[in-house]
Amino acid sequence: MKMLISDYKYGVRVKHDAVPARGSSQSKSLENFFLEMSALLILAFCAIIYKLFTRKTIKWRRATKYGEEKVEDLKQAPGPVALPIVGSLHLLGKHESPFQAFTQLSKDYGDIYSIKLGSSECLVVNNLDLIREVLNQNGKFFGGRPDFLRFHKLFAGDRNNSLALCDWSNLQLRRRNLARRHCGPKQHTDNFSRIGQVATFEAVELVQNLKNMTKNSSHSINLKPHLMATAMNMFSNYMCNVRFEDNDPEFRKIVDNFDEIFWEINQGYAVDFLPWLAPFYKKHMDKLSNWSQDIRTFILSRIVEQRETNLDMDGPEKDFLDGLLRVLHDDHTVDRNTIIFMLEDFLGGHSSVGNLVMLCLAAIARDPEVGKKIRSEIDSVTKGKRPVNLTDRPSLPYTEATILECLRYASSPIVPHVATENANIAGYGVEKGTIVFINNYELNTSTKYWDEPHKFDPSRFLERTKIRARRNSLCDSGMESDSERTGPINRVTEIEKEVVCVKKNIPHFLPFSIGKRTCIGQTLVTTMSFVMFSNIVQEFDIAAVNLEDLRQKPACAALPKETFNLYLLPRKN
Repeated sequence: MKMLISDYKYGVRVKHDAVPARGSSQSKSLENFFLEMSALLILAFCAIIYKLFTRKTIKWRRATKYGEEKVEDLKQAPGPVALPIVGSLHLLGKHESPFQAFTQLSKDYGDIYSIKLGSSECLVVNNLDLIREVLNQNGKFFGGRPDFLRFHKLFAGDRNNSLALCDWSNLQLRRRNLARRHCGPKQHTDNFSRIGQVATFEAVELVQNLKNMTKNSSHSINLKPHLMATAMNMFSNYMCNVRFEDNDPEFRKIVDNFDEIFWEINQGYAVDFLPWLAPFYKKHMDKLSNWSQDIRTFILSRIVEQRETNLDMDGPEKDFLDGLLRVLHDDHTVDRNTIIFMLEDFLGGHSSVGNLVMLCLAAIARDPEVGKKIRSEIDSVTKGKRPVNLTDRPSLPYTEATILECLRYASSPIVPHVATENANIAGYGVEKGTIVFINNYELNTSTKYWDEPHKFDPSRFLERTKIRARRNSLCDSGMESDSERTGPINRVTEIEKEVVCVKKNIPHFLPFSIGKRTCIGQTLVTTMSFVMFSNIVQEFDIAAVNLEDLRQKPACAALPKETFNLYLLPRKN
């Protein structure tokens, strides 16, 4: 360090620099200072390297067989080294979908690994047995959902208003129980029959509209808006006994909003893991809030309030809305907002149906042979003289298998789970608050589980099986039988037939997840998609403007609002 000293030269006071002499006490103190600073920098660098390359230890409490509590220290699962601030987000940007990146990283780190995304500790699970360990055996420890700002914006500032995006709680359990009878009805129940009736009615309306549109036109059609409107009417008609005209501007706006939200939930954004970016996403977040607010206003004014004025508490329960309003009337612990948000959640399920049917139509446009097989199968059942209905499903296995193959091919991501307390998975410690990604894409594209997984092949969901039928029966499916009997066949009254049917249980196929947070609306999605898709294919040949346009984003069951057009060519009966 230099010092200013004074001197007098020729009677004038002059300031100049003086340098300490080598070996002076001042020089030694400077050397010591620089040595200390260097040592501190080296220690800080070593600490950063140690933190980056060592795995965290998680304390896990477990009960012994004698009822005592034992605390174990478990290592965090291995994973890529995280960079400051961004973590390993840069590794995801190399792929079209983050789930493709997760699959690629599993080749280096195994079927279960830790990864830091921004400020969030995450765990990726790629193996079926480990997925079951997380969602089934340890489901009670992983009932949370990520606290993404986007999720809050979609549900009036609190994601716990949503059935799908909320943390598990007693309220969540109660809401699921309220919805189960109507949204997940079992076969042969009145509600299941009503799904079929409503779906067929709306599908016939759609087909007639499409016939009118194609009668004097050879142009391709922007089909998606029509599918979305029909799907919404299926849901609103079934759940609320209300349907809307396709040209109703308020209705069209709400259908578009739901579709935008469905696309939104299927995307990932940096702000999810770097919340300090929120100011840069303000316009986007405001747009999400406006979409959802418009939806709630529409549901309240056009559906709920009109029913409330005519609610008959003494008559039989008409539908899902009736059930919700009766609970609101009888149980003062349930508030009005709970009812509105539940209805919004389930009506929003129509977006899954519209997008899935669009993907199915794109599939047969890509592969006309699949379309020919479906049409041949449908013609053998309906003879071209009536619409396809839900009771035809057992007789149309290839048609149903095509829908399942579209679900597999799309590999829709499962909503991430969050650890609600410290847990143990495969011997690794999982800290409370860790976001857990279930890599459904890996399950659906791995040669470990599927032959030629990147080939579109509906037959992978089919099998030949033997069934019993009464002699001289015209029922190929054997559904005339009073019951499924075991033991030796009675050759006098029964005959054994081999039929093709959809495989009942494929353990590695989890399009609607598993465990206590499985999708409660899966029955509505699969049945309504089947009826709509079957009736369109019965009446039209499907072709594409450009096959390249039909390419879909991997690990995503959603299509953007503005998507590809299709040619609908009316079939000659």
